[in-house]
Amino acid sequence: MSEQNTSRNKPVDTKADRFAEGDGHRWKRMEQMAFRGGPLIALVLLCAFLAFASPFFFTFDNLLNVLRQSAFTAILAIGQTFVIISAGIDLSVAAMAALAASVSAVLLTEGLSIGGWSTGPVNPVIGIGAALVVGLCCGALNGFIITRFRIPDFIATLGTMTVYRGVALLVTDGLPVPSFRTAGESAPLPQGLIWIGAGEVIGIPVSALVALICGAAAWYVLRYTALGRSIFAIGGNREAARVSGINIDRAKIAAYTISGLMAAIAGLVLTGRLNSANALMAEGEELRSIASVVIGGTNLFGGEGGVIGSLIGALIIGVLGNGLNLLDVSPFWQRVAQGLVIILVVIFDQWRRRRAGR
Repeated sequence: MSEQNTSRNKPVDTKADRFAEGDGHRWKRMEQMAFRGGPLIALVLLCAFLAFASPFFFTFDNLLNVLRQSAFTAILAIGQTFVIISAGIDLSVAAMAALAASVSAVLLTEGLSIGGWSTGPVNPVIGIGAALVVGLCCGALNGFIITRFRIPDFIATLGTMTVYRGVALLVTDGLPVPSFRTAGESAPLPQGLIWIGAGEVIGIPVSALVALICGAAAWYVLRYTALGRSIFAIGGNREAARVSGINIDRAKIAAYTISGLMAAIAGLVLTGRLNSANALMAEGEELRSIASVVIGGTNLFGGEGGVIGSLIGALIIGVLGNGLNLLDVSPFWQRVAQGLVIILVVIFDQWRRRRAGR
């Protein structure tokens, strides 16, 4: 009799209850997908608004212009993603881009001069390779300073940002390259480099294709290699990563080295687009690269994020700037609007993480 009463008191697992539970799980999955796809949704909504606000936004030429303008920021953001996932920050990316571009441009147009001896303009492969080596060395130096001397990432890269700008000024004598001072004496930039920055393939800007290739390579490294897993691990829980046998310093240096390489590639792209290089080029782009990464959903405190989101974040910034120009908004108000967008995105990101219980 008691067994019968016990069975009667048990809750009955009805079909309606199972359906309600499954429906709840579906809504939760949909909510998670909406949160993860937030940057893409924001990009679509922004494009839809601008399509109604300006008849020129969805023209083919304007869309190509958006891709071309966003490519430089996107490539910087790819390298910045590695650093921020590892719980760091790199304020020197724009300065590294300027230094790498300046070194390359000087070698390609004037060559290496030592005393009264000069090599003359070097082979384009050597000039472009030199820019990549400069980027790799600068990035590795950032990582070495941070790990060897235990200096906070923000302070270390703030210092090297100034150093790299200063070295770039020394390399170029504070003048654009090619410059009016050497008119008729120096060679122009090679057409191959100009093609990288301003050329097209089947109507698609080459610079955008370069950003896409860099993004695909970075996505593979983060997702399928031991280095990628190590970068996520040290950003998520540094002590746990150390206990599990990960060489934290080596992974940190690798993240900054990759950031330096991406900065050099971005510098070459911008040089080709402008048909010139100078020591002060890309000023302020370090903040845009950080904003792209954060808007793309990467956790500013490390351990979570991805390259695809950073590319979308760079597109959002590019589309926003282009749209404000089309709407004839004052450049001063454009800065206000872009700053507010970044703040709102970070507020939303923090709210999302609190809701998810992180």
